[in-house]
Amino acid sequence: MLFIFYAGNQNQLKLTDGVLAPVTDNDVDLGTSSLEFKNVYVDGTVFADALGFGTTVITLPTADGSADQILTTNGSGTLSFVDNSGGTSWQSIKTSNYTASAGEGVFANTSSGAFTVTLPASPSLGDEVSIVDYAGTFDTNNLTVGRNSSPIMGTAEDLTVSIERAGITLVYVDSTQGWILKNK
Repeated sequence: MLFIFYAGNQNQLKLTDGVLAPVTDNDVDLGTSSLEFKNVYVDGTVFADALGFGTTVITLPTADGSADQILTTNGSGTLSFVDNSGGTSWQSIKTSNYTASAGEGVFANTSSGAFTVTLPASPSLGDEVSIVDYAGTFDTNNLTVGRNSSPIMGTAEDLTVSIERAGITLVYVDSTQGWILKNK
């Protein structure tokens, strides 16, 4: 059985078995800005192109993102999926020479002997690398931070870390200062 609801001498809604739908696509509002429904209860999936929060409309992406992506806004209410570029990507424990990439955190275990963690070769402004003394042995077996052509704190020398339980983060500034200690 089919029921059609008319308003203004136009077909507006149709009711068929299990479906209440507009007759014309994108033509019928559910409520108004001054006559709102109190609550909406849905046992299933809501498909929407946008959501309103107060007077702000947020446009949703038309597809899901890839694994580990996050939602971001363009500042005008449009959301999209982007790669997560914030935070540190912690690596498994290193026990021998290792070349770090921008954004990585390195757990360095020098209990079997000193070694070098080399900084990225072509850094960009704001690139960071964090290094943590995993076993508390930097005082016995020093860790060397290899500068990889860029200065460290304005000096063209590698950095030796000899403090037990040290945790450092280096951030790249420019070709003059190179990598600067963000925290130590």
